[in-house]
Amino acid sequence: MNHTTMEQIQQAVAEITRNYEINDVLMPKEGRHLPSRSTIILLLKELRRIMFPGYFGDEDLSAYAGDYFAGSHLNHIYQTLKEQVITALIYQGEAGAEGDSSAEQSMEANEPGQKKARQKAEEICNYFISRLSYIQQMLLKDVQAGFDGDPAAKSKEDIIASYPGLFAIYVYRIAHELYLQQVPYIPRMMTEYAHSRTGIDINSGAEIGEYFFIDHGTGVVIGETTRIGDHVKLYQGVTLGALSTRMGQQLSGVKRHPTIEDHVTIYSGSTILGGNTVIGRGTVIGGNAFITESVAAETKVIVKNPEMTFKGKGGYESDMNAWVWEI
Repeated sequence: MNHTTMEQIQQAVAEITRNYEINDVLMPKEGRHLPSRSTIILLLKELRRIMFPGYFGDEDLSAYAGDYFAGSHLNHIYQTLKEQVITALIYQGEAGAEGDSSAEQSMEANEPGQKKARQKAEEICNYFISRLSYIQQMLLKDVQAGFDGDPAAKSKEDIIASYPGLFAIYVYRIAHELYLQQVPYIPRMMTEYAHSRTGIDINSGAEIGEYFFIDHGTGVVIGETTRIGDHVKLYQGVTLGALSTRMGQQLSGVKRHPTIEDHVTIYSGSTILGGNTVIGRGTVIGGNAFITESVAAETKVIVKNPEMTFKGKGGYESDMNAWVWEI
């Protein structure tokens, strides 16, 4: 390594170190750290075995009691999740998420603050465990919606084992329960894991009803304040988003994303924006629609196909149907 290279490295080290010193977000919190992403992913995998036994592990409920299987796994899940929630709560307090004063931050750093975090984590995890049966029932309804809504589905087992849409919905339903308990960091880690696996981005804050189905799925985006009713079906590339986020954190907690009522189908590539936008019950939104205003119930929204013109060898133009081919 030549002298010039060494000088460049030393300069870079000095500049990066300076960034560490002047930016709080880059400095590790003393004795604190964020929840473990790898542990959160393992929790999701273990919970999926509870929700769908035999699909993602070698368990056979016909060979031994279901209560033994569920109980042995839930004990480990509870303890692991509790430790991650404690970590998240303590880190959030150190970061000043619940107050800006140094006194509050100092309180979180001492033993009473850790005890408070443990008590709150126990309450959160107790509630979460109590909700698992409900989550499982909702997922079974989502499986049914997938089977009913996709003629290519050979069986419900096929949907559970293979469909990316169901996996994203599963992760969302787990993360949503933690979001409702105001657990920091972990719900977003969960949904971003599903996003990276499937290309489906469902914010854990969205409210989604029964019998929800995402067909194909890639490119679907569902924003934090979206409300989705029962028996809703989305295709790939659908965005349920905000009209504008220029106000940034000032919009936190404000309804920014649309409401989709029951029995709505939204076809591929469509975008629906705005917190005041309501898509009425029984509506069908055709592909590639761009909607920023409410749509009445039982409406069919169709985007007119662009006109296609073909030029032949002789220079003539034809508006022949693009799907009629002569060889």
